[in-house]
Amino acid sequence: MKKLLAFLCGILTTSNVFANPACAVCTVAIGATLTISRKLGVCDNAVAVWLGAFLVILGYWAIKWFDKKNWHFFGRDTILMLLSFSMIGALYIKHLVYTPCFLGIDAFLLWAIIGGIVYVISQKIYEFMKRRNNNHAHFPFEKVVMALVMLFMVSFLVSKYAL
Repeated sequence: MKKLLAFLCGILTTSNVFANPACAVCTVAIGATLTISRKLGVCDNAVAVWLGAFLVILGYWAIKWFDKKNWHFFGRDTILMLLSFSMIGALYIKHLVYTPCFLGIDAFLLWAIIGGIVYVISQKIYEFMKRRNNNHAHFPFEKVVMALVMLFMVSFLVSKYAL
């Protein structure tokens, strides 16, 4: 199980930061998602997918901030991404009950990791498509649309066919 977690976290930390990945409005909006989504009847695992993407964005912000401050040390990016993902416990420890799902990993944490991976994959696909189009986006906000569509599809599938 430790090898699986190390592998998943390795996938999240191997991509470079290309730009400021999210806005402050999105950051504030995600703070209350679990409570609001429960009142709306949305599955917790679908929320976890979006939270995982959000935590990857926070990790990217931390990496950009450390670059701006010129703070470099061994394993910095990995440590910052792991700290970012550990915020799940700080945010939702009072609201969630541990429910082992896959290899003893909590279902909420598992879907958050998958959401982070989906976000990173969406950004990689966007960069590939942009390179193929002479480094120009096909339409305005393509990077945002790619992430939103992929995260929506995964969260829809999770809410319909949850583990």
